[in-house]
Amino acid sequence: MAEILGDVSHDSVNRFLLRERYEPKDLFNIVEKIINLVGGILSVDDTVIEKIYSDPKNAELISYFWSGKAHKTIIGLNLITLYYSDINGNSVPINYRIYDKKEGKTKNDYFREMVSEIISWGVKPRIITGDSWYSGVENLKFLKNQKLGFLFGIEKNRTVSNEPHKYCQVSTLVIPESGLRTHLKEFGFIKLFRKDFKKEDSRPEAERLRLRTIFCMFQMRKESRI
Repeated sequence: MAEILGDVSHDSVNRFLLRERYEPKDLFNIVEKIINLVGGILSVDDTVIEKIYSDPKNAELISYFWSGKAHKTIIGLNLITLYYSDINGNSVPINYRIYDKKEGKTKNDYFREMVSEIISWGVKPRIITGDSWYSGVENLKFLKNQKLGFLFGIEKNRTVSNEPHKYCQVSTLVIPESGLRTHLKEFGFIKLFRKDFKKEDSRPEAERLRLRTIFCMFQMRKESRI
């Protein structure tokens, strides 16, 4: 922040931040003035802010977390954020949590808590998106009960059924480009989509590993048509 503000010193910024206790609602009160609260896309994501020189024994909220970017466990802060993109193209963070192991909550607990909050603040998203970490049955049922549609990544070992009482893993399905309507065990009907990505690395493009991601989609009031 000191770098952005130019003439303001790093110590001044620290003193300012320590002077007040900021809450997620404070962030929302700022950004709500520049976004349309109805009909946008709400996305959940989490990241680990690396703190390699901190000792988890002496620093509150700092611990060991798995980093998808580093592909290993690192020391840092785990920040879970809800981003909102409105119908006019404005994209802002509107809620957040810093993972605190002492609270005994999971990232999914924080996710449901934050979604409930932004709904109470007047946000009415059209759809919720996120990676497979957030596509557990409890989250999906929660969103359905909130009358919210969703598009999440889904693990390939999830169990679905195309015929009554006959289940198989998502990885065994042939999913056409138009998607595949199927029944997700313990949830209900969803639509699966498949997307192939090329892994970014130093190899020539033609030799790069092709990664396959499967998404599950659910839309309120359109369930029988997907």
